[in-house]
Amino acid sequence: MTKVAVVMHDLRLIHTDLKPENVLLVSPEYVKIPDYKGSSRSPRDGSYFKRLPKSSAIKVIDFGSTTYEHQDHSYIVSTRHYRAPEVILGLGWSFPCDIWSVGCMLVELCSGEALFQTHENLEHLAMMERVLGPLPQHMLKRVDRHAEKYIRRGRLDWPEGATSRESIKAVMKLPRLQNLVMQHVDHSAGDVIDLLQGLLKYDPMDRLTAREALRHPFFTRDYHRRL
Repeated sequence: MTKVAVVMHDLRLIHTDLKPENVLLVSPEYVKIPDYKGSSRSPRDGSYFKRLPKSSAIKVIDFGSTTYEHQDHSYIVSTRHYRAPEVILGLGWSFPCDIWSVGCMLVELCSGEALFQTHENLEHLAMMERVLGPLPQHMLKRVDRHAEKYIRRGRLDWPEGATSRESIKAVMKLPRLQNLVMQHVDHSAGDVIDLLQGLLKYDPMDRLTAREALRHPFFTRDYHRRL
């Protein structure tokens, strides 16, 4: 995903809709390996197994909403769960919105679930703060008129502005990013956390670029040292 982002961004293209459904395996071939956690049951002997792709090569699809750097960037982009904070707050967006989406997808690869499972803007922002810490003041001060209702007295209007107790509970159950990763990653947790913290920076100016992400130790460190 990161390599694809590098190629696209070098071409001055922003995908704007990176999500798991738009990332496909190139080859359908796979091998079955034992899985004692029970992914699937073999119809022959009842044993559990999981399918492991023979190739990790991927391709990105659905360029219907892709835009060039110089085009209008004032409208809403990205599928909800993978939408960057600057998009929700109406601050304008560019290449970094793709990087945020990649970060959300990598968390999902670790945990097996979408990081921000919501359909409301305020709840979405509250989930971000629960996982990543408070939104920067300089971003909250610059929100557009459509997002002003999410801010009160210089901070996110949460939980006061929540639509229901269920919404508050949905936010409260989320762990911090570091804890979430460590629940699912047995090795290289430090590298994964550091990479994700760079991909999920609130301020798009501080967020890793695609090329910087590709040079991160998680990708460059010797594989055997990470086992």
